[in-house]
Amino acid sequence: MTAPFLSLAQIRNRLTLTARAILRAHRPGPDGRCPTCRTPDCPVATAARTVIDTAEEAPQRSAATLPSQPDREEPRQTG
Repeated sequence: MTAPFLSLAQIRNRLTLTARAILRAHRPGPDGRCPTCRTPDCPVATAARTVIDTAEEAPQRSAATLPSQPDREEPRQTG
């Protein structure tokens, strides 16, 4: 499938899977440095973590449904 036919949830899931694969490739070695970048604080791994954190914080509602609003015809219920 191509991107115009994917839902927002599918795009978010693909971003998360890609970020996890990047984190596996840029996992620090025993010396504390990234085996790919050879730096102690890998900017690629930091960006992947940011993508995962942002994807988890995104609202999970469907784009096809609108948020429920109280009906103006019915009286409010007090609890």
